[in-house]
Amino acid sequence: MVGKITEMLEGFFATEAEFGDCFVVDVVQTNTRLEVYVDCDSGMTFGKCQRISRFLEAYLDEEQPLGDQYTLNVSSPGVDRPLKFFRQYVKNIGRTLEVTTHEGDQFKGQLKTVEEAFVVLETKVRRQEGKRKVTAVEDVEIAFAAIKKSVVKISF
Repeated sequence: MVGKITEMLEGFFATEAEFGDCFVVDVVQTNTRLEVYVDCDSGMTFGKCQRISRFLEAYLDEEQPLGDQYTLNVSSPGVDRPLKFFRQYVKNIGRTLEVTTHEGDQFKGQLKTVEEAFVVLETKVRRQEGKRKVTAVEDVEIAFAAIKKSVVKISF
């Protein structure tokens, strides 16, 4: 069913001009609950979520793949969900990311650059210089293939 919902939404986005830059980030189904996370390069709005929800409700009500009692939640992924796609990284240039690699290394810093094969974070590093510790700012290049998880961190 997750694949069917993704396929339907991709078709919907392709035919509706307002949704031309939208993409499915994730679809999660548990019993009679369906959570759909959608993002747009131009930004998600409440109105877009509402139209997507109504589109999906029409299918769910008619075909009833979840039965006649279900819960549907359509939203943007939010900052607590990991980044999954290249275009999400591009959208978040300038924001603080926390990146975990497959090797277990963790980096936290401002996303400076996004290229096809890697991202560059500006990080603060503490190092020993003589008898004292000094904080230095360094650019760290991380290959997309090495990234296990990236999460946007909000600063207050």
